[in-house]
Amino acid sequence: MSQSHHFHVDQRGHSITVNVGPGREGELELLVNGKVVAYRKEHDRGMNVLSGELPGEPAHPFRILLREPHLVPTPPRCTLELDGVEQPMPERLVI
Repeated sequence: MSQSHHFHVDQRGHSITVNVGPGREGELELLVNGKVVAYRKEHDRGMNVLSGELPGEPAHPFRILLREPHLVPTPPRCTLELDGVEQPMPERLVI
């Protein structure tokens, strides 16, 4: 995986975006409404977890599950976990 990947979903009136930097050790960014709420300089193969909150009263915590295969060179998969429900996040093309 030598390219960047970008995942996006709109949930409860808010924008959730995950940016995965190039390479298996690239940075991870989690944005809510365009603002960075979680960041990692590097990530590992396998499962990576980022946590955030959707604004509101009360705030709604959520997790991002980023799965990168150990052995097979395939693109990462990104899942939003909110209120105990997992929802795949579609990858979007960024030019």
